[in-house]
Amino acid sequence: MTAVYAQRMAKAGKEGIILCGRQFMNSLDDSSLEEIKLAIREEPWLLDYFDIGDKYIRTKNGRIKYTFSGLDRSIASIKSKSRILLCWVDEAEEVIDAAWTVLIPTIREEDSELWVTWNPRSKNSATNRRFREETDPLYKIAEMNWRDNARFPSKLERERQRDLNNNPEMYDHIWEGGFLKAMAGAYYAKSLQKAKEDGRISVVAEDPLMTHRLFFDIGGTGAKADAVSIWDAQFVGKQILVLNHYTAVGQPLATHVAWLRNNDLGPDKAQIWLPHDGDANDKVYDVSYASALKGAGYAVTVVPNQGKGAAMARIESTRRTFPNVWFNESTTEAGRDSLGWYHERKDEQRGIGLGPDHDWSSHDADAYGLMSIVYEQHDKQSKPMTDPYRHWQDYG
Repeated sequence: MTAVYAQRMAKAGKEGIILCGRQFMNSLDDSSLEEIKLAIREEPWLLDYFDIGDKYIRTKNGRIKYTFSGLDRSIASIKSKSRILLCWVDEAEEVIDAAWTVLIPTIREEDSELWVTWNPRSKNSATNRRFREETDPLYKIAEMNWRDNARFPSKLERERQRDLNNNPEMYDHIWEGGFLKAMAGAYYAKSLQKAKEDGRISVVAEDPLMTHRLFFDIGGTGAKADAVSIWDAQFVGKQILVLNHYTAVGQPLATHVAWLRNNDLGPDKAQIWLPHDGDANDKVYDVSYASALKGAGYAVTVVPNQGKGAAMARIESTRRTFPNVWFNESTTEAGRDSLGWYHERKDEQRGIGLGPDHDWSSHDADAYGLMSIVYEQHDKQSKPMTDPYRHWQDYG
């Protein structure tokens, strides 16, 4: 594509450079130089217009030249480049916001263009936020995939089919351009994929006769505090209806309570379950989550510590209960992203697992695991589950 653009510009009498950039490029070996050479050579009619050397590409009339640059180390030098007709940034998922801030103003000509290609990984990446969420009418977004490649090789088709059958949780990201929702060793990726296939991630309405059960993982206040996570669910027969999800970092308890009330989850409709540290005093304020939430009018149950191996107990409980779960799609997306990411740490040298990785996803996963533990405890007893003020010890 860049070669066709260069040929057209050269024929039109334009003069300048085509800048090919990537976030990380230590040498020409890391650039798209060889890829562009191959593309030109595969189109014999283009060869008549280009002079191709070991380390350069330019049009035979000398008007258009290619140059290659890494955006991590060479970003400042790009400012001094002569007239940039086209800038193509490939593998752009890795490009940070600071690099875009410097690069874009260097493409100064009124008729110049910026092409950005990448396989999306995170909706929060600088590239996704800057381009896919932009509403400027001059931005043109095109989704291209394996099915758009008229020369898609049979070897890659075999790989695609293999991933479709054996690696379904990663297939959408690898082959269809979906965001990366699962890590290698992710605990719940296959369960989420199965829920999607079964239609259990959809529009889920609350049962007006049933209690809303709010499951917390508690953090604290201050910029460096852990996240507070809340899952809103109802237990209806054997089903778990997961209706809503919330997370926040560094906010006071009043903010979380305000979210509950704004979502019609006041003490008259909802009961709260806290992990074992819910009775501990907050690091900033001399009050526990349990006492503060009781003070706000909620019925609160603090789930006892499951002791050594509690994290794996939550994981196994979650895996067992997943077939019973229905997610309200629009309000639980961020939480499901966390569940899909939650994964095991690995000791690569010894090839052994080290338990759950404590990262951005773990607070949502812990709160969800608490829900699974409580559900299985409730499911063991024969009493109705409709009383919003029945406590944990009643089910022992």
